[in-house]
Amino acid sequence: MSDRVFIITGAARGIGFACAQRLVEDGHRVVLADRDTDAGMAAGKDLAAGTERAIFVECDVADPLSVHNLIAETLGAYNRIDGLINNAGIAVKGGALDMSVEDFDRNLAVNLRGAFLVSKAVAKHMVAEIEDRSDRSRLTERPYAIVNMSSINDTVAIPDYLAYTISKGGMKQMTRAMAIELAPYGIRVNGIGPGSIKTEMLASVLSDASAMKKITQRTPLGRPGLPDEIAAVAAFLLSEESSYITGQHIYADGGRLALNYTMPVDE
Repeated sequence: MSDRVFIITGAARGIGFACAQRLVEDGHRVVLADRDTDAGMAAGKDLAAGTERAIFVECDVADPLSVHNLIAETLGAYNRIDGLINNAGIAVKGGALDMSVEDFDRNLAVNLRGAFLVSKAVAKHMVAEIEDRSDRSRLTERPYAIVNMSSINDTVAIPDYLAYTISKGGMKQMTRAMAIELAPYGIRVNGIGPGSIKTEMLASVLSDASAMKKITQRTPLGRPGLPDEIAAVAAFLLSEESSYITGQHIYADGGRLALNYTMPVDE
């Protein structure tokens, strides 16, 4: 068992929950943060299973006070923070011609401002701990890491999800900038760009044969990914096995970004 503690935002379901589950299985302790109190409490109870290895904290990542409370409750429960997965996100539909300012702001508030607020709070705590140490040369003995859950849409674009695409592009650049800033402290910052993953966000597509055909045509591996497959990448980036990786994005997309033509699909 490990005494490392990780915060996962948007952890009540989908990729966030899969990440929390993987980290608990690996022997770590996790704090599940989400706005959905009912789903979050159920997820936390499920993962804890009578132990103290998982707790749920209600959190709106776009609200600085709520983020402050998340950090306080994490430290109150476990007295340390070793890593963060910024997974909370929404996708509000709308393009440049029809999206309202309110919808644009709401999308960026959660996806980009939220990731910034939580990352800043976690990083400040990590830096304070590091600066308290007498021997800075031994930083690798307690690795710190932040993982930003982006999307392949930080590179490719969806016109009718303009704000979502912008937010993910911003997260990619935030990952790089923070990685450089925090490198002197030994804090690593990396991103994951999932492709089409079987989550609730993709539910309407999964039940539509025509939409599924499009996903298959644009994905060389010929299928949507699973949340567990993304969680495996996150676990790696938080582990000591990735100790020399920072400022990078790993695209778990079934080969989609490498594709420059449509894959043939059997009728």
